[in-house]
Amino acid sequence: MESVHKIIFGDSQAFESIADETIDLVVTSPPYPMIEMWDEIFSNQDPAIRAAIVDGDGNSAFELMHRLLDNMWGEVFRVLKYGAIACINIGDATRTIRKHFRLYPNHARILSRCIELGFSNLPNIIWRKQTNAPNKFMGSGMLPPGAYVTLEHEYVLILRKGNKRDFKKAGDKLLRNQTAYFWEERNSWFSDVWFGLKGVNQALNHKDIRERSGAFPFELAYRLINMYSVRGDTVLDPFLGTGTTALAAIASDRNSIGIEIDRSLEPIVLETLTKNVIAKCNTYIRQRISNHLRFVEERKQNKGDDAFKYTNECFGFPVMTRQEVKLLINYLTDCERTTEGSIRITYCDEPAIDY
Repeated sequence: MESVHKIIFGDSQAFESIADETIDLVVTSPPYPMIEMWDEIFSNQDPAIRAAIVDGDGNSAFELMHRLLDNMWGEVFRVLKYGAIACINIGDATRTIRKHFRLYPNHARILSRCIELGFSNLPNIIWRKQTNAPNKFMGSGMLPPGAYVTLEHEYVLILRKGNKRDFKKAGDKLLRNQTAYFWEERNSWFSDVWFGLKGVNQALNHKDIRERSGAFPFELAYRLINMYSVRGDTVLDPFLGTGTTALAAIASDRNSIGIEIDRSLEPIVLETLTKNVIAKCNTYIRQRISNHLRFVEERKQNKGDDAFKYTNECFGFPVMTRQEVKLLINYLTDCERTTEGSIRITYCDEPAIDY
């Protein structure tokens, strides 16, 4: 078993190489409009954005930034297969421009555009990212009415192109069954509020690379990929950043395509996807299985030996439902750079049993 991961750097026209309706899932987090660290990237693409910020016109800057993103959402809709899903992680922004403070609702603006394109909005996820700072209130402190609440969450917008995906062929049905998640994972993953996932604010200590990069955690991308795709699918991230989505696709036995306009991030991405990638992914897989075994033992202690009616055929351990019987997870065995510039991952044919 193999997967292939193609990374396209520094090409704003990269979508032209992706044919219509060839992508099974999109997992991405774009630059956040009106977050100051992203001003330069937006302004370099449209100088009118810089002018609007200098002039103190936050509304115009916000709209111009989103018009750049609108082009990408149109391309995402084009390349997704019928029934495929796009997961967009986005946070709203608060900003003071010329002493005027306000919130810029990025998630609502993106959602509005995607619905115009023809996407159906499924229930979204709120990613709770609470701060540990003691002064969580802002503004005038304890004096009304000038204080305002802090933003401690982001959104994961869940959008589908067309109706529910079909699995009609016997081989497709088997692959879907092998890609099942555990019952206890389902109970956690399919909540509309996610707790405990910490954001990654990375210092990029490489020459010629922008000072900092915001990134969502591996676990967020891994969950979404396992929730909304099956093994062998192709996952696209049009804002690849440091490569988190591609790494999660590697760990999940999916193919991936990543597009990143900032070529200075290339060494970071290649390091993420090749340096110790076998050990990193296999450690995560091992932990996932160990978590299930811990759940099994705890449930047996609470419910007795009759707590489970089903046994997984690949691993031989108890599972809660019939849908988990054929669930299969494999370790990675090899990683290599291809002559085409992609990364090829090889997986063991046997289940990951040495947990």
